Amino acid sequence: MTHHPSAASLRLHGARLLFPPVATLLFLLLTEYIARGALSGDTFVQYIFPHPEAYLLAWGLLFLVWMAVDWLTRFAPLATLLSALLGCLPATVDFYILQLRGEPFLPWDLMQVSEAAGVASAAGIHVQTSMVLSGVVVLALTVGSFFLYRGRQKLPWVQRLAGFAASTAATCALIFGVFLQPAVTQSLGILPDAWMQDRYYRYYGVITSFLTNLTNLEIDKPEDYSEEAVNAILDDVEAGEKYTTGPAWPGSYAAQTPADERVKQPTILYVMDESYWDVSELEQYGFRFDTDVSANLHALQQTSAYGRVYSPSFGGGTCDVEFEALTGYSVSYLPSGSKPYQQHVTKPMFALPSYLKTQGYQTAAVHCFWARYWSRDTAYPNLGLDDFISLEKMQGVQKVRRHYWTTGLVTDDSMADQIIGQYETMKARSDAPVFLHAVTMQNHTNYNKDNYPDDQRVKVTEAPAGLKASTVGALEDFATGIRDADAMLGRLTDYFSQVDEPVILVFWGDHYNPIDSNYDIYTRSGYASGSSADPRLHQTTLLIWSNYSDRAVDLGTIAAYDISPVMMELFGLRQPAYFQFLGRQLRAAYRANTRGTILEKDGTASNELTPLQQKWSDEHWLLQYDLMFGKGYALSRMGLESIAEGAD
Repeated sequence: MTHHPSAASLRLHGARLLFPPVATLLFLLLTEYIARGALSGDTFVQYIFPHPEAYLLAWGLLFLVWMAVDWLTRFAPLATLLSALLGCLPATVDFYILQLRGEPFLPWDLMQVSEAAGVASAAGIHVQTSMVLSGVVVLALTVGSFFLYRGRQKLPWVQRLAGFAASTAATCALIFGVFLQPAVTQSLGILPDAWMQDRYYRYYGVITSFLTNLTNLEIDKPEDYSEEAVNAILDDVEAGEKYTTGPAWPGSYAAQTPADERVKQPTILYVMDESYWDVSELEQYGFRFDTDVSANLHALQQTSAYGRVYSPSFGGGTCDVEFEALTGYSVSYLPSGSKPYQQHVTKPMFALPSYLKTQGYQTAAVHCFWARYWSRDTAYPNLGLDDFISLEKMQGVQKVRRHYWTTGLVTDDSMADQIIGQYETMKARSDAPVFLHAVTMQNHTNYNKDNYPDDQRVKVTEAPAGLKASTVGALEDFATGIRDADAMLGRLTDYFSQVDEPVILVFWGDHYNPIDSNYDIYTRSGYASGSSADPRLHQTTLLIWSNYSDRAVDLGTIAAYDISPVMMELFGLRQPAYFQFLGRQLRAAYRANTRGTILEKDGTASNELTPLQQKWSDEHWLLQYDLMFGKGYALSRMGLESIAEGAD
């Protein structure tokens, strides 16, 4: 007699077959819900539906993981929970990191997940509704799977291992054959986004974006890398320096002062101000503020070198700009989205601080955030910065902007105290000249008028039509930070104009940000386009002031990696050959060559290198590779072998 399964058993079997794909699809949606903080119809229309291949791949991964765990354990709740966590945990970390620094969760952040969690706590970023609801759904499905699969037929070990092996093999094929093969993912329409990792994640989702970023960890050696090639470039530099016909900056202190009368070892202060650019520029585009937010900057430009820094970053990635300014290395030659402090500055290497130490300088850094953020605590010593005063070591600092950061951000005024105090400490300890590098935090994104009381906030008195009230309020928050940064600049120059030794102060902003939720401030005023790749949104304000020269020099725009060579050129300081190379490149090839944008010598932008520019670019990468990853032939040539041997 033939046994026919009952309708109930057929329904149960069907439910068991449907559960893994449906549950993992739901986990994928929860992953995106957590990472984005919300899932609206616009999210699907703008980001998810146009890129189905990215989300299908991610779904496939979660499904295969569920199957592999279930075959191995035959315990469906465990398979359900692990596949949920595989998506939801990275999404949670992604949400917090995105709020803190404007960039998403990247593979190299795995080295400091615990630090990021601590920073999230300190910043007052709390558990979100999306996380609570997702947790409830995951728990319900985990419990439901227990009852759904309870009492199912037991299988022999051989069959279970075969199922596990097949699922695992398919998972590995998906990861190593698709996710980690750029040619394959690009053929599927998953295109790398060198400029904006947060946009990349919005388009392709957390799982696919994270895994495809793993291919960004490799550094390819230049084809013609050799000691002979390095020496040939430096031979050209030396020969060129002998036959230079005129100074790069004719109005500068160095150009106007005989070599034997120039200051040889001034104190050098670097101040990179968070999100700084001269927002009063908007007054040419239909905005008005109720105060002059850049009074000190504008006065100092009359007696200083001034211009713009072409930043490799927008909306985040402060450490990229800082890395370029301190080293002369370009992040454009490094894998897209990688973070040099975390991945590449893992041993002592040539940089401005390490070079100055060989010239007898004492070095220090001051940054009013946690030491481990961006791995500065390990990167700074490798760049030659001996002392590091981070937030943990600061006492009595004032904090503001508690709307998003419940513990507040250290003010630029307190940072002026810290910089002056550290300078005085170093001078009391030693007669050696000082190099001091400072990074501020007060004006960090995000912006909201509630960050300052009404009587302290800069007011926007006129604005282009069509701007939301929240956007105008966010601009007032941002402009207040610019006013306070300008006041810090005034305090520092007032103080250092009184000290009895020569001082150079280099002050610049790291990057632009969106102000409020999008680009309306820029687009509705005509200041810039709505693209984060717009060159206008990469040229921050630069001032190079000195207490022993009052010569105004219009620098135009220079790349962030040219800040140190230009500073040394302006004041006739002894430059290492690598910086001399960068100075010659600036004169001969382009003002900046940064992440696909070439700023020509006349200030216009293009996206294609000429053959001459390509030659300069190739030589820059070859020298940078040698100093960062290679044999250090250039160190030997420059007589700086001691740098590679460690901080001491």
